[in-house]
Parts: sequence; structure tokens; C-alpha cells
Amino acid sequence: MPTGFGRLWTAQTISSFGDGVTHAALPLLALTLTRDPMALAVVTAAGTLPWLLFGVLGGALVDRWDRRRTMWVADAVRAVLIGIPAAAAVLDVLSIPLLAAVAFLLGLGGLFFDTAATAYLPDLLRRDPALLESANARLRGAQTAMSGFAGPPAGSALLALGRALPLLADAVSFMLSALLVRTLPAMPRPVPETGESLLRQARAGASYVFRDRLLLGLALRPAVGNVAFLAVETVLALFAHDRLGIDTYGFGLLLTAEATGGLLGAGIASHLGRRLGTGTALTCTAAVEGLAILGLAAAPNPYVAGLSLAVCGAGMGATMVLGPSLRQSIVPAHLMGRVASASRMLAMCAAPIGAFLGGWLATTYDIRTPLYAAAVLLLAMTAVTASMTSNRRVEAARRAAATSAGGPDRQASADRAEESVRDLS
Repeated sequence: MPTGFGRLWTAQTISSFGDGVTHAALPLLALTLTRDPMALAVVTAAGTLPWLLFGVLGGALVDRWDRRRTMWVADAVRAVLIGIPAAAAVLDVLSIPLLAAVAFLLGLGGLFFDTAATAYLPDLLRRDPALLESANARLRGAQTAMSGFAGPPAGSALLALGRALPLLADAVSFMLSALLVRTLPAMPRPVPETGESLLRQARAGASYVFRDRLLLGLALRPAVGNVAFLAVETVLALFAHDRLGIDTYGFGLLLTAEATGGLLGAGIASHLGRRLGTGTALTCTAAVEGLAILGLAAAPNPYVAGLSLAVCGAGMGATMVLGPSLRQSIVPAHLMGRVASASRMLAMCAAPIGAFLGGWLATTYDIRTPLYAAAVLLLAMTAVTASMTSNRRVEAARRAAATSAGGPDRQASADRAEESVRDLS
């Protein structure tokens, strides 16, 4: 690994810890202000709205800007933003509208940081597929450990000591991350596409995804997966309580089992990619997720349910290493931000559909029905996308990216994106 990766990994690890602190503390903080479910939902939804409203445009802006500077500025701004509700809590003027507004702006900052980081990493690692898989495994593992294990308990403990403390801790994590990112090596900026509007460039990035079967297959997996997983998540607490007899403490252990599986999956992702080929490995992990949810739906006791969630988490962890690593190794540098943001936006748009589907199925039929439906959806998605992300297609894309990594590729990719825009027009 290049020296700079250690600093990037440390920065994201620190920031993920802060995210975990806020993830636990923010809903609890909102509960001290209101018991209205709709008001609480507004705070939760506000953080996802930037991806739905500005996802592709944000990617186009990132492809115009210096990626390193975008990352550290986004973190510095988020450090200031999270300090606003902390100050409001100290002054006892905290409110739900303020929390929702800050959550929205934090989500917007996250959009720019995540997109820029996704585009920066391939340049730092010279688009080496093995290095990208190893790097994404470490980043994913650290994110799971910090935001899933260490951060939430710390957030709850800090909230018990004072309403402002979790938010201040997150502000410090953002500032430390910004300082580390600012020391990363500078990378050449992508060649600008002169004479094009921001909207036209955004459309070029989106069309690049939809017209490439491999990239479309990689984008469909998290999009369809989010429909399935949100359908499960919507009813999981009720399912655990009513059908498995799990109390509040046990439910926390159930979620911990899933996070543990996620760490394992991220750790073995590169090994699976080498042994099976990236395409076959992605198909297998998707099938494992579907079968694991099927096992959860049929679970007769908490132990089988915990094992099923751990297996599902392992499949998800491996998928979230292999998929982004493959995308980063084959997408031209000057389109990376737009392609990443378009794929992420598809996944974010699918999440509310899954939540509604889970609630409707549980209300209309039975509490297990959303779980069975999610399993069927995941297995159907596996079958549909298997040929789109086959080993043959993956290797052909990697050879093409390696062969045309210089100027000719950049021009050809720009021509291809431009042709896609003309077709859409």
C-alpha cells in the first residue's frame, strides 16, 4: 500500500467512530424533544435526501474539483455543522427543525466526501485491482467496527453525561479526519470536459452506468438489495419480539451478529475474488444473502436467526468490497465521481420502497411475509445479474481498462459518454 493510504484509512476510521456516536445519539436526542413518530421520521429521512436530490449533480461537481480538497473541506464544514446543535443543546434551544436541517446538511457533506473518496482511491492505488480490493476490505472493516460496534455504545454513554457531548465528539472526529486528509498526496485533476454544462456532464455519467451491462449489474445489486433489506429491517424488531421472543438486549445482540458477519465478509472478500473470480464471487455472495434471509424467515429460535443474520452480513460485507473495487478499477478517472454517485443514488432511492413494501406486506399478510418476499427478491436479482457480472465480462472490462489507461482511453470514454447523452436526447 502507498504511504498515503494509511492516513486515508486512519481518517475514515476516526470519522466512522464519530458517525457511530451520532447514529446512536441523534435519535435518542430527538426523543428528548418529541414523541411524534412523524417528527422523528423527518430527522431520519433528512440525512438521505441529499442523495436523492443532488446525487448525480454532486458527482459531476466532484469530477470538476480536486478530490483531496473536496474531502477535507467537506469534513471541516461538517465539524462546524455538528457543533451547531451541540451549542443549541448547551443553550437549551435545540429543536426538531434544527436537527432535521443539520442532518440534511451533514448528508450533503457526506455526499461530497464519499463520492470524492471513491474517486480518489483508484488514483492513489494506481487502479490496481488487488490493491483496491485489499484497501476497500480494510476501509469497510474499519467502518463496520467503528460505526457498528464502538461508536453506538460510546454515543449512548456520552449522551447520558450531557446532551452536547456526543455531537462534540463527532465534531472532533470530523476535524481530525480533515487534518489527516489534507496531508494526503495530491493527485492530477481529471482532464476537464470543456464547453459542457453541469447538467449535461451529470447525464453523461448516469448514461455511462445504464449503457454498460457490467456497471448496470453492479448498480442493480445494491439497489434491489436495499429494497429487500429495508423490507426486512422495517419489521425485524417486531419479528424478533413476537416470533422469537427476543427482548431489547437480545435484539442488540442480533444486530451485533450481523455486524460480526459483515467484518468476516469484508476480510475474506479478496480471497473469494481470487479463488472464484470476482464475477462468480459476486454471484455467490448475492445468493448467500438471499438464502440467509430465507433462513431468517424460517428461524425457529433466536440462535438460528442470529446465525442467519451473521451469514447475511458476511455476504453483504464481501459484496461491498468486491463491487466498488471492481467499479473503481474499470471506470475512467474523469467519470468516477459521476458513476459512483449515480450508482449510490439508485441504491438510496430504492430504500424507501423497501420500507413501504415491508410494512405493507406485514400489515396485509403476516410478519414473516416481508422476509420471504425479500429472500425471493434477492435470489431473483442474483439470477438476473449473474450474466451481467460474469467472470468473462469482468476480465474483458479489466483488460480494456488496462490497455487504454492513458490518453486514448480518456478520449474514447468521453466520446462514449457523449454519444450516450446524444442518444438520450
